[in-house]
Amino acid sequence: MSDATTAAPAPAPPSFPLVLGHPRPLWMLFMTEFWERFAFYGMRWALTLYIVAQFFAGDASGQAYASRTYGAFLALVYATAIFGGYIADRVIGYQRSILVGAVVSAVGYFTIMLPSQSMFLLGLATIIVGNGLFKPNISTQVGQLYATGDDRRDSGFTIFYMGINAGAFVAPILTGILANRLGVPGMPAYKAVFLAAGIGMLVSTVWFWFGRAQLGGIGRPPVGGEGGGRVLAVVVGAAAAIPLVYYLMKIDAGILAWILAGLFAVLCAFVLIEGMREGSVQRDRALAMLIVFAFNVLFWMFFEQAGSSFNFLAQNIVNRDLGGWEFQVGWFQSINPISILLLAPVFAWLWLRLGRANPSIPRKFGIGLILNGMAFLLLMFALSSLVGTDGKIPLWPLVVVYVIQTAGELCLSPIGLSMVTKLAPVRVVGLAMGGWFLSTSIGNSLSGLFASHVSGKSGMTVASARAGYTFGFWALLSAGALLFLIAPLINRLMHGVR
Repeated sequence: MSDATTAAPAPAPPSFPLVLGHPRPLWMLFMTEFWERFAFYGMRWALTLYIVAQFFAGDASGQAYASRTYGAFLALVYATAIFGGYIADRVIGYQRSILVGAVVSAVGYFTIMLPSQSMFLLGLATIIVGNGLFKPNISTQVGQLYATGDDRRDSGFTIFYMGINAGAFVAPILTGILANRLGVPGMPAYKAVFLAAGIGMLVSTVWFWFGRAQLGGIGRPPVGGEGGGRVLAVVVGAAAAIPLVYYLMKIDAGILAWILAGLFAVLCAFVLIEGMREGSVQRDRALAMLIVFAFNVLFWMFFEQAGSSFNFLAQNIVNRDLGGWEFQVGWFQSINPISILLLAPVFAWLWLRLGRANPSIPRKFGIGLILNGMAFLLLMFALSSLVGTDGKIPLWPLVVVYVIQTAGELCLSPIGLSMVTKLAPVRVVGLAMGGWFLSTSIGNSLSGLFASHVSGKSGMTVASARAGYTFGFWALLSAGALLFLIAPLINRLMHGVR
């Protein structure tokens, strides 16, 4: 297709009132995401610990299964985003997709409180389906607030990312306190954690229900889809999808990873075909986006250890005694979001301040991969040189690991969300956003397999952790260096997008 064949430009957004230099609806979306992430992270820290305690009577042999289940859960949470993006693009619009997803998710949070292992997995499957309708579409709505070429877009996504992490910071602290106050020694009240998560999801639903009027026509149903029939069809489809997701949760994690890879290949082909229809420039941009997606997989494979191998590391190999006061395992997972809250404004300012010297998208991703690798290098050092006579390492290395990983995440994750809205073919932005989350999904699936390997059959040891994290360091460092080498090629494919 010739360069002259291009798609019609995306419609300009309405002129919104500004709050702190950004469209006012950004702050409504910020708080909607805050409460949804409060729910998600409020229960996420407890999942693997609950599985081992509840279904394996606390035996360390359950760590590998718990890690694989956790990885499968996160993988499917992000994989279903591809379908949620398509439904928003073509069926019921973004606003209605967000609302349906929020309600379905809330049902899932309350379901995992039930004591049966089958009901627990069914509840996780319900959360997965709801999140697939919610997650990609609220991110896409943020991008739709800004006109093409608006320099505030990256800054706006970074602010939105702060909303994600404000909820993620508060949730483990509050639900961790709740679990220990209401529980008994050796068995925190994890079901109270799940109840609090469900309530947080309901708050998110109500907040968006009343705040969506600020969006005006943005995210409304496509032409011909204004009636309620399509919404009902989506609800029925979501209900039918839950048993399928439940089945995927139960199959071998390695098979699930291959299924997700096949789905990702189909999506790549679809996006490229749509890009070719819009012209050679859009084709090249779509190709550049998909190359970056591949590196995103590797980043999340090693980053997403917080709820699995890092959880068991904190529980069994980190000395959490601070002079008679114990640092709770779940609280480690508040370090990443509080670091984001502190560092995100710095990065938002930095990207604007650098102007034309601002690193390109692939170089930002390369920096993120290398920083993630440095975090694993610190763990290698701690597990080699700082192990005490009690067989444990000090608390501070794991704290610093989370901070270093956060710096890497800020070079990658909010930039990736913004990248999709810049590079994706206009007609399939929601689907492409689903593709972004699908690449994250594959990384999360692999993260569960990696964490399972670190724990082995009998539970994590200093030796198994050191070996696994050494592999993580070299993999991340190599990928970051490779991305720097091919960055000029990717930049040419992006045709001026930065």
